[in-house]
Amino acid sequence: MAEPLLRVRDLRTYFYTENGVARSVDGVSFDIAAGETVGLVGESGCGKSVTAFSIIRLIRPPGRIENTSEILFDGKNLARLSDKEMRAIRGARMAMVFQEPMTALNPVFTVGDQIAEVVRVHGGGSKQEAWARAVEMLETVGIPSPAQRAHEYPHQLSGGMRQRVVIAMALVMNPALVIADEPTTALDVTIQAQILDLMRELQAKTGTAILLITHDLGVVAEMAQRVVVMYAGRKVEEASVADIFARPLHPYTRGLLGAVPRLGSSQEATGRGKLAEIPGLVPSLRQAIVGCAFAGRCPMATDLCRKVAPAVETKEPGHSAACHYAGRIAAAPPPGIAA
Repeated sequence: MAEPLLRVRDLRTYFYTENGVARSVDGVSFDIAAGETVGLVGESGCGKSVTAFSIIRLIRPPGRIENTSEILFDGKNLARLSDKEMRAIRGARMAMVFQEPMTALNPVFTVGDQIAEVVRVHGGGSKQEAWARAVEMLETVGIPSPAQRAHEYPHQLSGGMRQRVVIAMALVMNPALVIADEPTTALDVTIQAQILDLMRELQAKTGTAILLITHDLGVVAEMAQRVVVMYAGRKVEEASVADIFARPLHPYTRGLLGAVPRLGSSQEATGRGKLAEIPGLVPSLRQAIVGCAFAGRCPMATDLCRKVAPAVETKEPGHSAACHYAGRIAAAPPPGIAA
């Protein structure tokens, strides 16, 4: 088998604060193959975005990537590179699409200048060539009148157009990996669908791999081939999209699937009733977690769960989970939506 494009091993990113050490990412491992889309899912605060920022090395003090971590990309451990070496990779071989384009774009430069800057920094060439490439990318991502829009500032564009500009900046150098951090959260459903279609089309043309970070399981079902589920800074399950939706092996994954509104449900038909929810609270990441991190919210938890943290183990071919009772969960009918 070919080596994966990205190999993350035992990633630990801790934030050292006056109130203690927050273990935002605590021993996460996964791979991404060339051209593959992997969904990284979980509740807000579970460590998804910190994982992304760690991979692309945008963690700043008081955050720190621990020495045990390995982020292997293009044969290099990104966790050990200098800032200068990382800048040569970021934007060229690896890029990021941020959740909120208004914070990702500089308000005092035109969108054309911002895309052209990426070309000049990583590709060289003249200013005219970089500008022409910027206009070409605006056309590629579906912005009308690209030559005119290139002279406009971020505030002059709609939210959907701004997100297309951010995608254009991420893909202008044809990177091998794009990390998309909640790329459609701030958009309405119509624009969201357009952005997802755009990402699929561009991926088919360029062959780039995508790490898609989201809390929306519907987006995962539509976009990804594999899914990594995180909870309280840890990976709790990983499998293909089909297996995750049809046969989840961790109670937290079952809870996420059960909380998805379903077409034809009584709640939708009547407008009454409550959506399913996972009871309890996420444990504090500033305190050492003994046993399974999900034990306090899990209906199946036993003394074993509260005392011994389950390792992430392969339970079925291509399907791993961190649960002492994965076999019992597999025997239960799956909740949620179909992929």
